[in-house]
Amino acid sequence: MDFIHKLAAPPRTRAHDGRERRVGVEIEFAAISARQGAEIVRGLFGGEVREEDPHRFHVEGSELGDFTCEIDTQYAHRPKNAPEEPGDLFEGFRTEMRRLFGDIGSLVLPCEVVCPPIPWSSLGRLDDLVDALRAAGAEGTRQSPFYAFGAQLNPEIASAEPEHLARVLKAYLLLSPWLRAVMSLDVTRRLVAFADPFPESYVRLVTDGGYAPGLDRLIDDYLDANPTRNRELDLLPLFAWLDEARVRAKVDDARVSPRPTFHYRLPDADLGEVDWSIRLEWNRWLAVERLAEAPELLADMGEAWRRRRQGWLSDRWAMECTQWLILGER
Repeated sequence: MDFIHKLAAPPRTRAHDGRERRVGVEIEFAAISARQGAEIVRGLFGGEVREEDPHRFHVEGSELGDFTCEIDTQYAHRPKNAPEEPGDLFEGFRTEMRRLFGDIGSLVLPCEVVCPPIPWSSLGRLDDLVDALRAAGAEGTRQSPFYAFGAQLNPEIASAEPEHLARVLKAYLLLSPWLRAVMSLDVTRRLVAFADPFPESYVRLVTDGGYAPGLDRLIDDYLDANPTRNRELDLLPLFAWLDEARVRAKVDDARVSPRPTFHYRLPDADLGEVDWSIRLEWNRWLAVERLAEAPELLADMGEAWRRRRQGWLSDRWAMECTQWLILGER
């Protein structure tokens, strides 16, 4: 079944500025440390390892760019952009407490490799990293009932035109149940509720055949219904890149980092399974982009979803999505 893992090309290969589109990737795992992860990255791609703290390491100057390997919790790390305070008598204590929290948290919290944005055509290189982490003993969701790990894709947008962005959003809202179904979402991941689905009222609004907003309305509608990072397709970074003042007026969260990408939190990802790969998840994401490029099919699917009035996690709709994608009809 090698064809499943063959890297597919997106329908639009160039970014909004004409360069080859890039993709950022983040991968969670357990059983090996952030330091080990950084050394594996360096061994594959070169560069130098720099320790920021005992649980966060940077690999700088690799052939793919700069990586970060860390325990995925803010409490184990010094806050970013925190001002230096000479003579602070408590800084040493806080540093030790962060180290201790990281030591304890490493027993249950995932480590994460944050990869730099790389050209989409080079995504296969990151599967070398997945294989190396797996060979070193890294574990994924299905290795323990206490694990609930994920991964994130950050595909660079092909166009900043609101019509294109709205079509990608529509396509994702319609295909989200299908993506969850084809991933066979792990029960632990279900219970943890990694990210909230979009409100059904918002899905109805966006999937309406007449929904073709300008940029201001597209952003405002999203913020009114989703003033949070806790969405499986988080558009706050993209909208902040397009109009940061508009987003900051509704969302007071310093973690929102403006960038021209779709911030896609995979419903599940399992580095510990030999069949799991970055290429596989990228190819699944491309079903969304392809549907966005077929406006008539997109409109018909939206109308069908609205007629069904199914629950958002309906297995029946997930099956119907498969029929639509294969046959172009119900």
